[in-house]
Amino acid sequence: MRFALFLIMKAFIFDMDGVIFDSERAEYGIWMEMAEEYQLPGMQEVYYRCIGVNREVCKRTMLEAYGEDFPFEEYAKLSSKRYQERYGNGRLPIKEGARELLSYLSRRGYPIALASSTRTEKVQSQLKAADLLQYFNVVIGGDMVSKSKPDPEIFLKASEELSVATEQCIVIEDSYNGIRAAAAAGMHPYMVPDMLSPNEEMISLCEKIVGSLTEMKEFLMKEEP
Repeated sequence: MRFALFLIMKAFIFDMDGVIFDSERAEYGIWMEMAEEYQLPGMQEVYYRCIGVNREVCKRTMLEAYGEDFPFEEYAKLSSKRYQERYGNGRLPIKEGARELLSYLSRRGYPIALASSTRTEKVQSQLKAADLLQYFNVVIGGDMVSKSKPDPEIFLKASEELSVATEQCIVIEDSYNGIRAAAAAGMHPYMVPDMLSPNEEMISLCEKIVGSLTEMKEFLMKEEP
């Protein structure tokens, strides 16, 4: 196992929300708060369905749940405003071990990409505010591709821009759709669960499920010769 993993480790691709930042819980709190204000039942299930997808898929999910006349643009604008007020300017919590893992991989010379369903401008802004942008050779947001996870397009684009074959890319994800996309891209999915616990499908698709990025770093250090 150690020799085999070392042979395929050429590049790493990270998701952002729920992996690098504890942003899914932050946004969940705002969504649940607004669900009371807008009188939206079943918001927890709707939110979970929006984890790991881009804005357009999220919009469709909301309209399916609450009707075609649901004021999504108004809702999204207010949600974004509250999110920025509470977590902007570097106040978004960084996940345990994120900085240490990125630093370790960077020192070892691995190319690193970020592939997030969030729009690119927001991704870059949050990484820069947290002083993490420096670790990424490639940053791809959801607005840079036409299809949302679980389609593999965003990971295939990351692989292409890194100039690394798909079978030599390790993907670190927390969402079901992210793991599905990584597997569909022919990459090696590693799940660090956040709000979604691994189910049987995730167990079958993932090469490994780890409890934190700290644990992921320890695992990689053991695997390298």
